[in-house]
Amino acid sequence: MNETLRVIAERYSCRDYKNEMPSDELLQAIAKAAVQAPSGMNRQAWRVIVVKDKTLMQDMESEAMSYLANMEDKTSYNRIMERGGRLFYGAPCMIVVPIDPAALIDCGILCQNIVLAAASLGIANVMCGFTGLAFAGGVRAAEFSRRLGFPEGYVFGCSVLLGYANTIKPPHVPDEGKITFVG
Repeated sequence: MNETLRVIAERYSCRDYKNEMPSDELLQAIAKAAVQAPSGMNRQAWRVIVVKDKTLMQDMESEAMSYLANMEDKTSYNRIMERGGRLFYGAPCMIVVPIDPAALIDCGILCQNIVLAAASLGIANVMCGFTGLAFAGGVRAAEFSRRLGFPEGYVFGCSVLLGYANTIKPPHVPDEGKITFVG
């Protein structure tokens, strides 16, 4: 198996981080891998924002948890509470990807580059759509967009939590039954 396929096969979604910041050199390498992602018509309608500001992360996590707590369906809130009550699992940093709303598929491609680059460098990670709850129309959405430096007209696309794992888990078991060949 080549190195790329090995990283894909061994990567898992980390939900338990040490309080240790990856080096700026590693974070820069991951961010560079992100912007090397292909995009429709090469528009590159995204930004890659590396967030190391603990206070900002705590503020966004608190806002998102408040949003979850106030939802009628408590399923997601209860699941997070069962996992320790932290949406960001103690990750010391994250990459937030704001996008032009027409570039959603490009955001997914870019985030896949982030998680694979991070895993290849020994940085645990998990894609975290829950970060978007901090931007879900609450009073602080504009504040977070401003604090993060979103370009005008851009919206939250996705985020990836990054750090070093407290515990290492095996990757999910892929369902190869979902593969079909035609022809």
